Amino acid sequence: MNGTTLLFQRRKVMNILAMSAACLALVVGLTFLLMILWTLISRGMFSLNLKTFTQMTPPPGNDGGLLNAIYGSLMMTIVGTLIGTPIGILAGTYLSEYSKRSGGFGSSVRFVNSILLSTPSVVVGFFIYAFVVARSGHFSAWAGTLALAMILIPIVTSSTENMLKLIPANLREASAALGAPRWRTTVMVLYPSAKAGMLTGILLGIARISGESAPLLFTALNNQFWSSNLSKPMANLPVTIFQFAMSPYDDWQHLAWAGALIVTMGVLLLNIFARLVIKRSASR
Repeated sequence: MNGTTLLFQRRKVMNILAMSAACLALVVGLTFLLMILWTLISRGMFSLNLKTFTQMTPPPGNDGGLLNAIYGSLMMTIVGTLIGTPIGILAGTYLSEYSKRSGGFGSSVRFVNSILLSTPSVVVGFFIYAFVVARSGHFSAWAGTLALAMILIPIVTSSTENMLKLIPANLREASAALGAPRWRTTVMVLYPSAKAGMLTGILLGIARISGESAPLLFTALNNQFWSSNLSKPMANLPVTIFQFAMSPYDDWQHLAWAGALIVTMGVLLLNIFARLVIKRSASR
């Protein structure tokens, strides 16, 4: 064999080894994922019924459901999204379109956003507890909403910046040549071009915050009863799942499995929808 043949054989062996390692990692990852999903489905479906969606969380030994917890989670997630999404979009737009003129300020904002993106959610919850809950003297759904918004903002900021940077400079130049100011170019040209990617980032952020329990333990806490007052403690699925799963009562543990299945299916559907948005955008 000459040197070229030996080099080819070595590359072929390395390629087979790399592909085998990648396939093994894929199989291991999918195996654990399927085990988790099977455990949730097998235990959660047993306790999932009409009462789960129509009755309040019960005291031990009584029938009940998760209606107040589902409502509280939806309310805080929606309000947190409404607060965090505009801030994240504006911050991402600034980093992509305007930060070059601000010197080191844009780099500082990007650095802080990267830190927030990797900050554990429990730290965010403790921060809101120190600055909102401790000063107001009581837990509240508003505090939980602010914690969820803080987790969402860096996700939306990063995705918005990355999507806007993918838009060719020719579109900006063409808009400027027609006499459009910078803000109109951003709103009328850049946002429509990047809307699929921006929407995907928002959906992935919502999927992230909808299952957070650590920040809500420090902020919204929980409520055994129905409450629509955001200034008071409010029931929510993640904290209810945590409390019921840790309890010694079988009926509460069954509701915890049902709640975990609801959260998992909700996050899974959001992720699937986000992937469909990406696929539809790429096919155009």
